[in-house]
Amino acid sequence: MPVRNRWRLAIPAAIVVAAAWSPPAWSQAAAEAGPPARSLLNSQLFQQLLIGELEARRGQSATAVQLMLDAARRTRDEALFRRATEVALQARNGDQALAVVRAWRQALPQSPDALRTQLQILSALNRTDDIAEPLRALLAVTPEAERGGLIAAIPRFLQRAGDRRQAAQLADAVLQPYLAAAGTRVPSLVASGRAWAAADDVEQALARARAAHAAEPRAPGPVLLALDLMAKQAAAEDIVRGHLQAGAVDPALRLAYARALMGAQRFVDATAQLERVTLDQPDFAPPYLTLGALHLELRQPAPAEVALQRYLALTATEGGGAPAAAAGDDEADEDDDRSGQGRVQAWMMLAQTAELRGDFAAAEGWLGRIEDPKRALEVQTRRATLMARQGRVTEARELVRRVPERETGDARAKLMAEAGLLREVKRWDEAFEVLGAAAQRFPDDSDLLYEQSMVAEKMGRVDEMERLLRRVIEIKPDNAHAHNALGYSLADRGQRLAEARQLIQRALELSPGDPFITDSLGWVEYRLGNLPEALRLLRQAYASRPDVEIGAHLGEVLWAIGQRDEARRIWAESKGRDAANDVLRETLARLKVEL
Repeated sequence: MPVRNRWRLAIPAAIVVAAAWSPPAWSQAAAEAGPPARSLLNSQLFQQLLIGELEARRGQSATAVQLMLDAARRTRDEALFRRATEVALQARNGDQALAVVRAWRQALPQSPDALRTQLQILSALNRTDDIAEPLRALLAVTPEAERGGLIAAIPRFLQRAGDRRQAAQLADAVLQPYLAAAGTRVPSLVASGRAWAAADDVEQALARARAAHAAEPRAPGPVLLALDLMAKQAAAEDIVRGHLQAGAVDPALRLAYARALMGAQRFVDATAQLERVTLDQPDFAPPYLTLGALHLELRQPAPAEVALQRYLALTATEGGGAPAAAAGDDEADEDDDRSGQGRVQAWMMLAQTAELRGDFAAAEGWLGRIEDPKRALEVQTRRATLMARQGRVTEARELVRRVPERETGDARAKLMAEAGLLREVKRWDEAFEVLGAAAQRFPDDSDLLYEQSMVAEKMGRVDEMERLLRRVIEIKPDNAHAHNALGYSLADRGQRLAEARQLIQRALELSPGDPFITDSLGWVEYRLGNLPEALRLLRQAYASRPDVEIGAHLGEVLWAIGQRDEARRIWAESKGRDAANDVLRETLARLKVEL
């Protein structure tokens, strides 16, 4: 017996849409008074659309588009215009897609969908010069209540522009009529600011952020723009502070501010913002994880442990997998929670807090909970560090070497990990040898060269350190850390101080507000004899991040100007964080200070 229905023709989507089409604007009364409206999908149109879809499947896109476009013109159906556009785009024929959209706009001049589609195609084709007209038209037909959202999206339409400055000027011209209206003034200024930021004109962007904030101090848009500008222009933070002082603040914005502060290495300030978020939303888990990481970075194991334990409690479930639901808007952090990666990170950090306390058994207990094979190298590296700190260096190195290489970068990561644990126990010669072998295997890797330079400095091989750092700067001219390290090394040795200052100032331009670079600049000013400026810079650096070495430098300047009680207090705080720190111990020994 023959098998029936082994092959069926799939009815194309465009035909389904057209079959459902009926002329608009029939009133209920008219529908009740007369016979049902007849669909315009007659047999001839059905056949035309069917042929068009079949031609598209055969790769004859030009013919398919013409058939669909003809049907769209006759029916004035937006779904058919859209389908014709899709077929042209799938064939990578941008010009034909634009021709369809122009016909769409001619048939339906007030169609927002047609205008949006035209803008998206022009943006993808990088035809910035042609964007102004449809953008103005779309703004005009968009309801007033929705216009602010469209204005906010304008920088996205311009992001592919080859000439970013020209794109910013275009945005200003298009938005000019909307600067006067109360409902669109702030979004227009913010959109213009983002366009100028994309053009790397930070001053223009900041001017617009300030104007928007002045117009509406509680609006989040200017603050978010200022947060993006903070990495290049420290003055942008004034807008953020002004918003925080203006009243109630969305916790999501505080989280964004904390992330910006963390990016600038301002961990104390970031910690304050996160603690405020946890007060406002005590049952929202993600900030506790970040807060624990910050306390750990500041070598504060006790508060780090409290925050991390709170995070684990909030994300716990019966099976220990995905966490309980948490309220909040930080989707990326919540996704980490749901996948269990947040809990793995918390266990890793709790192991570090135990290590800081010298409780190696507790540290191993936390590491033992992690079974994720993707984190194997990270876990084994942590275990190896514990072994090395207990004198089992050979065993530690072998443990790292035995970790399977699952991904492309694992071989490099293993070499970095082995060098790291050798640095931890101050086996500088062996660390330098490992990094040298790694640099031969991965030539021109700026991170490897930088690490090797830092080890060379510890070995007293300052010429080699300088050579390596200059090579890093040659490979990656925007490497702030290399500029800073070279400048600090010169300043610390009292050599070529003018060049040292220039290098450090360049580093600060590349990473504004970084407390370690600010510390370096303070130190070079101290070496130059500019004590008031040195004190100002070092106080600023220490307030942002009370690092032990920054504390050592600040204490020395305070000691030099006669404020010895405060110097002792700063040194005592630093010693409490890390009594074995080489810079602190050398400073106290040289100045013959006992605490």
